[in-house]
Amino acid sequence: MTPLRYPHFGVFTHPPEESYLTLMERSALILGDAHQVLAGMPAKTIQSVVTSPPYWSLRDYGVEGQIGLEQSVYEYVDTLADLFDEVSRVLRDDGTIWLNIGDSYTSGNRGWRAPDRKNVARAMSVRPPTPEGLKDKDLIGVPWRLAFALQDRGWYLRCDIVWNKPNAQPESVRDRPTRSHEYVFFLSKSERYYYDVDAVRGPNGRRARTVWDLKTQAYKEASGHFATFPPSLVEKCVLMGSRQGDVILDPFLGSGTTALVAGAMNRRFAGIELNPEYFDMARKRLLAAGFHEDKRELGQSAASG
Repeated sequence: MTPLRYPHFGVFTHPPEESYLTLMERSALILGDAHQVLAGMPAKTIQSVVTSPPYWSLRDYGVEGQIGLEQSVYEYVDTLADLFDEVSRVLRDDGTIWLNIGDSYTSGNRGWRAPDRKNVARAMSVRPPTPEGLKDKDLIGVPWRLAFALQDRGWYLRCDIVWNKPNAQPESVRDRPTRSHEYVFFLSKSERYYYDVDAVRGPNGRRARTVWDLKTQAYKEASGHFATFPPSLVEKCVLMGSRQGDVILDPFLGSGTTALVAGAMNRRFAGIELNPEYFDMARKRLLAAGFHEDKRELGQSAASG
């Protein structure tokens, strides 16, 4: 393994005691609401964003202020689009976003989701109603609704990548094919941006294509966080969208995959997470991988572990 150039990271609760400008000088995990944290961060300090926001109507995380349980998918899309307006401010002019987002079906106006033997986290006691304009059993098209909303806000929608999952979980439905893919949207802030075309090569040295066959990878400590994306997906995004020493942002850090991969690839990382349980999970995951928590500068802003 390549020696870590940035092995230390700070742990903070929003608002921190020191300026976010100081935090951006090295890696940091920040516990707080992503919109509020981003509003406090300095402009044009992030090179690339690799993230997977909470999907709509698929999980109740039980945390106040969570995204994903809005009463309509249109409200959900607007909420995320507003947040990415703030991302645009902190992103460098040549910066990019790699956005993984999954789709869902209408609930049939059921206010709950039955337990799933293969994934107990899918059970929900509350679900939003069928969105206006859609029918029961409709595929909602959440990824493209969000992609077009971001395009309308000024982002350049450069590419849709299909993440094909060879080991996708089977579904119990009998009236349609089993879904085994998700989308990763590649967006840029400006017409010209940093992109390393030679960083990722496929078979026979071909340049990266738009279908990525990547197996899902379980992280047992995150068994309740079924949206975890694999390190191999993050690696591709980090390699093509940044240089060593750049700052990689994940405003929905979850179990910490983006921070772990970015740090291992000698990038700095800024990970934001609202859920204290996942925040502590990400922190412990980094420590287990050989990173060091910088306790010297935590003061009263440190999140307890």
